[in-house]
Amino acid sequence: MNGAESLVRTMVKGGVDVCFTNPGTSEMHFVAALDRVPGMRCVLGLFEGVVTGAADGYFRMKGTPASTLLHLGPGLANGLANLHNAKKANSGIVNIVGQHAVYHIGYNAPLTSDIEGLARPMSSWVRTSPDARSVAADGAAAIAAAKSAPPQIATLILPADTAWNEADGIAEVPAEQQRASYSPQAVEQAAKILHGDGEGTLLLMTGSALSERGLAFAERIANKTGCTVMGPTFRPKMARGRGRFSIDRIHYVIEQALPMLAKFRHIVLVESDDPVAFFAYPNKPSMLKPQGCEVHRMTSWGENSVAALEALAGAVKASAKDVKPQALQELVKPTGALTFASIAQAIACAIPENAIMVDESLTTGRGFFPPTAAAAPHDWLQNMGGSIGFSTPLSIGAAIACPDRKVITMVGDGSAMYTIQSLWTQARENLDIVTIVFANRIYQILRGEFDNVGAGEPGQRANDMLRLDRPTLDFVALAKGMGVPGRAVTNADEFNKALAEAVAEPGPRLIEVQM
Repeated sequence: MNGAESLVRTMVKGGVDVCFTNPGTSEMHFVAALDRVPGMRCVLGLFEGVVTGAADGYFRMKGTPASTLLHLGPGLANGLANLHNAKKANSGIVNIVGQHAVYHIGYNAPLTSDIEGLARPMSSWVRTSPDARSVAADGAAAIAAAKSAPPQIATLILPADTAWNEADGIAEVPAEQQRASYSPQAVEQAAKILHGDGEGTLLLMTGSALSERGLAFAERIANKTGCTVMGPTFRPKMARGRGRFSIDRIHYVIEQALPMLAKFRHIVLVESDDPVAFFAYPNKPSMLKPQGCEVHRMTSWGENSVAALEALAGAVKASAKDVKPQALQELVKPTGALTFASIAQAIACAIPENAIMVDESLTTGRGFFPPTAAAAPHDWLQNMGGSIGFSTPLSIGAAIACPDRKVITMVGDGSAMYTIQSLWTQARENLDIVTIVFANRIYQILRGEFDNVGAGEPGQRANDMLRLDRPTLDFVALAKGMGVPGRAVTNADEFNKALAEAVAEPGPRLIEVQM
């Protein structure tokens, strides 16, 4: 048994049984081991950002880490943007990165680089195996890190000769770190705040608190105490739809976020962080909470926020009897022109039961939440790190983690082009994904940011750097070239029809919404 095979066997035994891959020469022994050892599903991505984004989506939906296989430093570097997003989402991932043979590194071959240096900004755990007999134990340690509480991104670097030399065998993965419960003192403090100033208190929640059960306890607390419950602007995963507590998110635009938070004298953090602006803007605050507002942490990432919310509900004597029916928008299929409102309404009507919604719609999607609160129950996933091109890869991982659920991806045309290769993997794996591309032919969010930062009036050269024309992108043709059936729509009636057909049919589909 060589080092590569010992690692694959260790991973499968340790519960890491999916590998998103983009290998090169240094990884061929690992590829051979994946071929020989049963139990590992291998999914090829044609760009490393697809591979790392898919691993993020897999963890968000499955709750256990997948692995990636990347080629040397440049391959890892190509995947770093979506590893950044995964890190911000607290997703656990095991990266396997091939390296030159130990004796070859000193010759400074063209692909030689500081792989550990590249890995550390996005990985909490980094190690280079020194020899074949260490590979299995190092792999087990990487798995343990990825499964820890909170989860980590672990990067194991595998020199080629450690992969092909003889190894001892598989290694046991250390027992998983138990998820921390919560601090009873922090819950007691939160209860005192709610008793004293319920209407002036915000519960700001993310992570596991936004599960269906966590939201149910938060709804009881809000109705009993008069407090407000919100989420940050972006969340890794949130339960939404009919029968679930619908909450607002802090608005991306500072001028709209500040009045949302102005009344609060206390903010209780449930896995969340202090509310801050996405960017710095001239003469605008970075911190969005009002002056004098006190911030109290009830739970952190890795703690059991659902149990803490249950305890808080008990402390304020909130029960299911305190819950009042929510007023939700009526869902009626729109007709006529495509507008932000009609697009949102069409999507809300089309969401099937238990769907997974992956949202990178940026400009078009800011109004999606009110109507979709009345849609069929679903999960909503968003970009946590702000590096665009996350949604179509993330959908791959989500679909592989949950093969019995429809995945609907909503993405702007500029973002879609970053990882357009995702469509090929969707087709090859026959994944049940509907990709909706909002084609407004411009980086519209950047056009708005140009104004927000006070850069003046854009001239011809500035406009050319923000527009997506000359030539116009044809997403239907791009999808067809990668094996995904697609169609373009220009009005709400066509959009309704395209959505209904795409949701009803299994396998990947693309809809280009021409705006």
